[in-house]
Amino acid sequence: MKKTTIILFFFCLSLSYAQTFTLKSSELGGQATNKQLFKGFGCTGENISPQLRWENAPKETKSFAITIHDPDAPTGSGWWHWVVFNIPNTINELSSDAGNTSKDLISKTAIQSKTDFGTYGYGGPCPPEGHGIHQYVITVYALKTEKIDLDKDAPPAMVGYYLNSNVIEKSSLVFYYQR
Repeated sequence: MKKTTIILFFFCLSLSYAQTFTLKSSELGGQATNKQLFKGFGCTGENISPQLRWENAPKETKSFAITIHDPDAPTGSGWWHWVVFNIPNTINELSSDAGNTSKDLISKTAIQSKTDFGTYGYGGPCPPEGHGIHQYVITVYALKTEKIDLDKDAPPAMVGYYLNSNVIEKSSLVFYYQR
């Protein structure tokens, strides 16, 4: 009995230290700052995508994707602020402003497709004035395929369909903004 109790104790202890797929940012807090806000549509932010880092991806991961979605946008389907896919499995961090397509801060294989702003790359928060607090969900997807066979003109909903059909695990962060 004593031996079984000790083994059970160490088993439970090892489970408490299990590492999970986790998304982090050294730049984001609970609220968007002017740095992340969109520049346009009446917003005057810097439109700089946040630094993101993920760890403990599943061993079988062949590529990653990242999305930022505002489910509170008054569209009936939310608003896609950033859609990036075909990020190699050797990458586990994106620097600040990686969503700026003119800077080539992500691998050449990565595709930054169209957002709901109608542009490529990152488009920061810019909810309608007086609409209340909006949540911005950043999700990193660990995928079982090296490549999603879509181009940069693929609509965000189509990319989402492919991501969800190839996901092994995903991890999210949420930040908020209102104006």
